[in-house]
Amino acid sequence: MKKVTDKVIDQLNTILLGKDQQVRLAVCGLLARGHLLIEDIPGMGKTTLSHALARTMGLSYQRIQFTNDLLPADVLGFSMYDKEAGKLVFHPGPIFAQVVLADEINRASPRTQSALLEAMEERQVSIEGETRPLPHPFFVIATQNPVEQGGTYPLPESQLDRFLMRLRLGYPDPRAERELLEGEDRRSMTEQMLPQMTEQELELLQQAVGRVSASPALLDYVQRLLEQSRRMPGLLYGLSPRAGLGLLRSARAWALMNGRHHVLPDDVQAVFPAVAEHRLEQGESGKSSERVRQLLSSVSVIA
Repeated sequence: MKKVTDKVIDQLNTILLGKDQQVRLAVCGLLARGHLLIEDIPGMGKTTLSHALARTMGLSYQRIQFTNDLLPADVLGFSMYDKEAGKLVFHPGPIFAQVVLADEINRASPRTQSALLEAMEERQVSIEGETRPLPHPFFVIATQNPVEQGGTYPLPESQLDRFLMRLRLGYPDPRAERELLEGEDRRSMTEQMLPQMTEQELELLQQAVGRVSASPALLDYVQRLLEQSRRMPGLLYGLSPRAGLGLLRSARAWALMNGRHHVLPDDVQAVFPAVAEHRLEQGESGKSSERVRQLLSSVSVIA
């Protein structure tokens, strides 16, 4: 299984240069059946990563550009009367794809943002009194601009908690940026990418994540991290049980990607910042990374 995920990561690294850790975390989130939030300034490769991931996995892909006038029906779909059929016919929205890019999600109104909540949590949407299942697998990648930029609506905590991980890509290092400047257009390269995995292989990998073992001692370590987060000064609340389950699922996926069928504390620590930071920010931008460092340094691996 490690060989399969390595092929995926190697291909993605030809598109997003110098960002191996972020690429690995994005793949980890997909294997863990979570959703991904990427926060950064425009032009850093957020859209490129999402499209390349869908192409590499061989999954259907839709991009939704979130704007302040976007309506829930623009995301979910709507029914229209068909004269020939003599009845209402449902026209599915772009949410009905296996990989959905919600681009600049925090530029849309809270009402439209909330249209994603049921889809992300239940893998289904309720439209006009009817529940419609979404494709499988279903993976939402949302991008957002920093809240300091104009025209943005901060994501509410209920929405943030639906995202398993949050990543920041950051500027490329000089060597990667030079290679980017001298190389082929990334959009053209993405269009030429061939799938490195089938849907069946992805399903098997996602199922295998659930079979990666976690010892009682490892669960104790995860629980101590959760408990310590709830006692941190300056926070209204700590990490939720959903965050704890997501952390363990992510650590299992990380272990599987590294060729192991048991979770180590190193796996928990590798994914912890991506899983925890956006849940510990709570309106104080920039402080969550320091809180994560404090948690990891103050909680002992061994009780």
